[in-house]
Amino acid sequence: MIGAGTAHRRPGGAVPVGVSRPARVRLLVLGAVLPILTACSAAPARPAAPAAAALPHFALREDTFAFPNEIRSRNPDRPDLYANYCFVMARGVRQFYEFARFAPALPRLDRAGYFRRVRQVVAHHPWEPALPTDDRVVIPGYRNLYDFSRDQEATVKEALGSRFWTMVNWTNWRVVLPVSGGHQERVADEIVAELDAGRLVQLLVTNWPTPELNHTVVAYAYHSTDATIDFSVYDPNDPASPGLISFEGPARRFWATRLYDTRPGTIRVFRMYYSPWL
Repeated sequence: MIGAGTAHRRPGGAVPVGVSRPARVRLLVLGAVLPILTACSAAPARPAAPAAAALPHFALREDTFAFPNEIRSRNPDRPDLYANYCFVMARGVRQFYEFARFAPALPRLDRAGYFRRVRQVVAHHPWEPALPTDDRVVIPGYRNLYDFSRDQEATVKEALGSRFWTMVNWTNWRVVLPVSGGHQERVADEIVAELDAGRLVQLLVTNWPTPELNHTVVAYAYHSTDATIDFSVYDPNDPASPGLISFEGPARRFWATRLYDTRPGTIRVFRMYYSPWL
């Protein structure tokens, strides 16, 4: 029974005298934990993002592959499709942006030479820090990735490697999981932070269970308003045109604003290949 005596100050707050030792311990623990629980229950204020940002020196038709990831449903009679390589291509764009440099004034190599150079580039994990210019793999004889992959398409495709492990990667199974608005808001904030830091962001995008979109794109720029952040993305299915994914702040959801062969609508977005585990 709690008496009416004075209270002694403790680090966890005031505890009335006349309380049994076990009860005092429980009160002290509650006094220490309650402020933490209260703080956790309050959503932190979202920092305001700059109105717009784009990565320096990154552009479609320059820093992307010239060939597309082809879609089987649109080409049912072609057995030689370069299809289901979207994860390989999106990851490859990041690897060339971070680990390669082009030297158009240098003499061109033969097929074997270019094959080895591409293999050196894609040997780097995409989550590794970008290399200094002098340490990057040199691609001689070409101005950028678009020109290089247009002229050396067969060699580049072969050197990029198999699609198998990207298709069975355990992180792909996140498409079947429900996500909260808070999770999607964190993803949007992380994309903005990465782009502000000068890094491309690879995204897994899905509208599952609709059998339409289980795909990957690469965010390279954004423009924000009070209610929406529009992310410009490289889409391996449509290398010539920018895609657009929007995050609607009040609804805390992503929207397929302009994605190739995808109806506009709600989607879920996850970051990809930003650590050895995710």
